[in-house]
Amino acid sequence: MDAVGNLHAIMTLWQTLFPLGWQHYLVGGLFVGAGVAFLFLFTGRVGGMSTVFSSTWTFVFDRPFFRDIKLLETRGWRLAYALGLILGAFVWWLWLGGGVAETTGVPWWLLLAGGFIAGYGARLGHGCTSGHGICGLGSLQWPSALAVVTFLVTAMLTANLVTRWLV
Repeated sequence: MDAVGNLHAIMTLWQTLFPLGWQHYLVGGLFVGAGVAFLFLFTGRVGGMSTVFSSTWTFVFDRPFFRDIKLLETRGWRLAYALGLILGAFVWWLWLGGGVAETTGVPWWLLLAGGFIAGYGARLGHGCTSGHGICGLGSLQWPSALAVVTFLVTAMLTANLVTRWLV
């Protein structure tokens, strides 16, 4: 294949991977990275989401896991952090998303099951993809690098299996 053919193949692959463009992913990634960096620089806190999830449940459950002092003492700022993420997504949706609802062809029960499996996996992995992928890799932690590789391989396998068997 000549250079023009290679370039065409690369452009076709790029358009297949990013049919709506890549710029918004770059901007979003820069904002997430900057937000996590500022949180750490100004407060010394790590902005992973699985601990936000666990600390939020301390408002509801009285089980020993949810009485951990680390969760109880940090649940206020973690809840504000999570609300900031939700508000940020809402502002983006109104400002750049045109206020049009996003839809998916995936059945609701698969989304729900996937959420529970991801949450359980985050607890097993001692953190979620944002914690390990952004915060852990950003601080050059070897266990986070292994976790990210495990998450990616598992996600690719799962997506292919679900696509072939369930959808």
